Amino acid sequence: MVYDIVIIGAGVVGGMLARELSRYQLSVCLLEKEKDVAMGATKANSGIVHGGYDPVPGTLKAKLNAEGVELLFAAAEELHVPYRRNGSMVCAFGSGEEHSLLEELYLQGLKNGVPGLALLSGDEARALEPNLSEAVSMVLDVRNAGIIGPYELTIAAIGNAMDNGVELKRNFEVVSIERNNDVFSVASAAGEFVSGTYLFNCAGGFADCIANMAGDRFFKITPRAGEYMLLDKSEGNRVGRTLFQCPTEAGKGILVSPTVHGNLLIGPTANVVMTPESRDTTAKGLAEVKRLASKSVPSVAFRQVITSFTGVRATGDTGDFILEASRVVPGLIHAAGIDSPGLTCCVSIAKYLVQLLEKEGLSFVAKENWDGRRKDTHGFQNMTDDKKHAYIKEKPAFGKIVCRCEMISEGEILEAIHTNPGALDMDGIKRRTRSGMGRCQGGFCGPYVMELLSRELGILMEDVTKNGGASRMVIGRIGEES
Repeated sequence: MVYDIVIIGAGVVGGMLARELSRYQLSVCLLEKEKDVAMGATKANSGIVHGGYDPVPGTLKAKLNAEGVELLFAAAEELHVPYRRNGSMVCAFGSGEEHSLLEELYLQGLKNGVPGLALLSGDEARALEPNLSEAVSMVLDVRNAGIIGPYELTIAAIGNAMDNGVELKRNFEVVSIERNNDVFSVASAAGEFVSGTYLFNCAGGFADCIANMAGDRFFKITPRAGEYMLLDKSEGNRVGRTLFQCPTEAGKGILVSPTVHGNLLIGPTANVVMTPESRDTTAKGLAEVKRLASKSVPSVAFRQVITSFTGVRATGDTGDFILEASRVVPGLIHAAGIDSPGLTCCVSIAKYLVQLLEKEGLSFVAKENWDGRRKDTHGFQNMTDDKKHAYIKEKPAFGKIVCRCEMISEGEILEAIHTNPGALDMDGIKRRTRSGMGRCQGGFCGPYVMELLSRELGILMEDVTKNGGASRMVIGRIGEES
């Protein structure tokens, strides 16, 4: 089969593009090299919906950020993805230079069309955020900003795309791309081939490698690692807004932010690494996260840290998003260099890419039966106690609590396995249900989740993995020879 469109990369941009294309009478195939979607930069994204004050006016980042905020919130409503319009603050610390920078960002935000911006004194800011440091002397108040679940957004977008006819192929690591007779042939490391008339490069940190395979070498991606700490829900109300410090050339700096699930997130650092898969945390990096987070909010209780992790963002060398049709390979379209505010822009990027495809000559016919809504996978959690009791009578599995930290039931885990795109490993369950994300980090629920995966997928317990590949949870059974 020759698909109309092949998309390489099932992160938030590739996923949202697949959903946007699923509106039309087109055959679309989404390729992902990992065992699950949202496994690259998306997985460890901070989940911040940026207001739009930071991008340079006139850039794609500025245009798509301004358009993207409301589009993203609308998509989150349709897909039942958790989000909050909590706002953000950019903090200056007693420096005339930093005050001038905030004033520049304020004026830049106005040029970009950002609504609800205001400059506040330190005292005015502390009246809104009582735990803000006394050293904060001025803030840029960004009222249209928010927070969202990044991997939940991606899973939901791809699930909705699949429900509308898009095909997803996982464990498809692209190793070669050829174009003959106006058709791309994309080969995987396992020897599988997928063919398509148009090819989208949404490969994140590997986008330059994919471009090179296709014969279009004109940009370079620099992977930049950011280390984070996640704190227990006991710290989730330490701040209400997302707090930034003044940005630098390396990025927007260390933030302190609530999450949509009630935890507190701090980070990230910004260090160039060798590959997009360099996700180690370091003592030095985490110490820097703690030091700078304390600068904004001195009262953060770091003894409540429950996990740390590293995400790697894909920084292009053009200073802007790379969203364009190839000038040398017909039918190839790049969506590369999608660093901050890429998550905020994912819906506006997808719509922009569809417009590019239309300019390339593809005709679009809307589906009459397209449905952009998705069942609320957290619906059981949001029910009243009476409704939960009634629901459990119909579906007893929802009455069996598997994860005590997050109060996740067996029924929710079963739905995660059998709802597009189904979970295939332990981390896939975690991202879809939050089972294993609580204070014990899966110490209690892990074995039960393994049993459910083994039973529902028809695999041995020894073949259940944490996150695909060789990450097996157990190597054998006690008393059996290995």
